Amino acid sequence: MPLFDSSRLPVVRRFEAAGFRAWPASSVQYDGTWVIRLTAGHPAKRLNSVNPLDPSDCDNLTERIAHASRQFAAYGRPTTFRMSPLGGSFISAYLDQEGWTRFSDSIVMSIDLVSINLERVMSQIPMKDMARFINSAMVVHDFEPWIQPGLSEIVSSIEPESGLFLLEDGDRPVASAICVHDGDLAGLFEVATASGERGKGHGRRVVLSALKWARLRGARIGWLQVEASNAAAIALYNSLGFRRVYDYHYRQPPK
Repeated sequence: MPLFDSSRLPVVRRFEAAGFRAWPASSVQYDGTWVIRLTAGHPAKRLNSVNPLDPSDCDNLTERIAHASRQFAAYGRPTTFRMSPLGGSFISAYLDQEGWTRFSDSIVMSIDLVSINLERVMSQIPMKDMARFINSAMVVHDFEPWIQPGLSEIVSSIEPESGLFLLEDGDRPVASAICVHDGDLAGLFEVATASGERGKGHGRRVVLSALKWARLRGARIGWLQVEASNAAAIALYNSLGFRRVYDYHYRQPPK
């Protein structure tokens, strides 16, 4: 990948802020421009990470990281940094020097909802029964049962308008997605197709239905986050017209 163009940092800030609103952590604390997000009820890395938001905010790293680590320990979580282009090169170099592991490289992608043709896409009304959606999403994702209370808390805490989308084959859930409409942005979260149902077009249908719903409400840009190792999902999103905006990854200290 070429070096990130620093003139695009405002775009990154916009998507990062939308992501925080769309997938809220139960505890949010600040250390300068670092956002420390922690969630006791859910282990997701994006809900349990330090997020530096200004490349120039890199003073007193040893003390600040030690302070953040104590907060993570109180939640029983490993200290985790989520490094977007807003983290800058200095913090990354420091973590390299200290032997921190890099993992879960991910991509933020976006699509222009104004220009794509959604006329033939199935119009789907989002589910109103959150409990039923959560139960179905648990099956689609094959989550462990202990995840359910935390997932329910997160979804119920989303402040922007959100749509819960579910595809079923008879009484079996086969695909699910959450679309968060925030101004002119529409963020897609928890997009998944059930094991054994992949390759049948369910993911394409649920994503397009969610985007159509959001566009009807005034959204002009769709966006999502996907792990760089998920080749099938990336191929799907590319075929729909999504394009890469920026990358991020996670860091944890050596064992």
